[in-house]
Amino acid sequence: MPYDLFDLNGNENNAKPLAERMRANNLNDFIGQKHIVSEGSLLRRAISLDRLGSCIFFGPPGTGKTTLANIIASTTHGEFIKLNAVQAGVADVKKAVEQARDNLKLYGKRTYLMLDECHRFNKTQSDSLLPAIEQGTIIFIGSTTENPFASMTPAIVSRCRVFEFKRLSFEDIRGAIVKALKDKRRGLGGYSAVVSDDALDHIARTAGGDLRTAYNALELAVLTTPPQSDGSITVTLADAEQSIQKKAMSYGKDEFYDYLSAFCKSLRGSDSNAALYYAMRLIEGGCDPMIVARRLVIHSSEDVGMSDPNALVVATSAMYALEKTGYPEGLIPLSNAIIYVCEAPKSNSVVTAMNAAKRDAATVRDDDGVPAYLKDNSFADAGTKSQSKKYKYPHDFAGGFVEQQYLPDKLKDKIYYVPSDYGYEKTVKENRKNKGKLK
Repeated sequence: MPYDLFDLNGNENNAKPLAERMRANNLNDFIGQKHIVSEGSLLRRAISLDRLGSCIFFGPPGTGKTTLANIIASTTHGEFIKLNAVQAGVADVKKAVEQARDNLKLYGKRTYLMLDECHRFNKTQSDSLLPAIEQGTIIFIGSTTENPFASMTPAIVSRCRVFEFKRLSFEDIRGAIVKALKDKRRGLGGYSAVVSDDALDHIARTAGGDLRTAYNALELAVLTTPPQSDGSITVTLADAEQSIQKKAMSYGKDEFYDYLSAFCKSLRGSDSNAALYYAMRLIEGGCDPMIVARRLVIHSSEDVGMSDPNALVVATSAMYALEKTGYPEGLIPLSNAIIYVCEAPKSNSVVTAMNAAKRDAATVRDDDGVPAYLKDNSFADAGTKSQSKKYKYPHDFAGGFVEQQYLPDKLKDKIYYVPSDYGYEKTVKENRKNKGKLK
């Protein structure tokens, strides 16, 4: 690949993978995540004004977390320190904090600490960093693929703004790899490579929302395809399939959504044969199996719900198993869950109840508040404590149930959840009858 002889960094850049060379250098070139970096957004304003506080970037790999951190580093007037939670110990954290203190005292400069894989920090490491975050000595920027609310020390998370990164869309990824193909300085423009539209579509679709994966596949396809007699390189669909190690779907983007829709409707329609076929059709074609698993989890509640509460347990367990075991072994528990959700009795009573309650919660403003006897009386005045004595403790009554009003006065006669006559909901009805409940 030809490089500018006067580019002193040419050799170094040549050694970097395409994904690294194509990283955006500014917010205007940043790909995806419009919900957090669009014009006028909180994060964009904070970056442009150099007023960014401690934050955590959370999301799947290849969605731009590190790239955005690098953009912040290049635009801020402060100093930027990078650490990896896997390699960094307490000593490294203390050194960074001392450096930050010196920057603040001697130069009046803020210090940003970028911590990759921040969920790997244990309590001791987190405790060594916490005072510096609290005092504003360090502006913490954590990057993680794990949910920080579940995987990180709560004291750290509570002092940070969490920004969730989404998987990139097909359009985002395809546009990015087309640009990389044409870019002569940072990309693959020097190779005179021609990549067919179906090859580009395949790479973009099968990358699973991960731009790094797409870049790696494109680069591998171009670099391993022998040039023709004129020096040009033609990358076909077969080359793309080999580069990303997934078979191409025999349908376009629109048809992909048709198959996904057919899968969802087959689940709802209790046809396990059709649901299994469409699931495997999607996956064999290159669809990320987690997309199928996530849809299954939704339908286990949306279309089965209380008629078989165990459906949600089976679906989420299958998704977890798929995540931990990977492809192809993870398809076994996934298939098990698909069949279970299909064959389970169906009821949308939960969704109906949710939507009705949601409408009232959003529109009823003068609901008189919580009934007095249901209020927290831990720090209440004498009047509230007196009212709280009217509360009937269900376990003091036969069967652990006593009739009393729980909804506010203006909503007291509202009925949101109406169980069907199918599956476990028949038991719910019977339980209500035994309790003497009329609703």
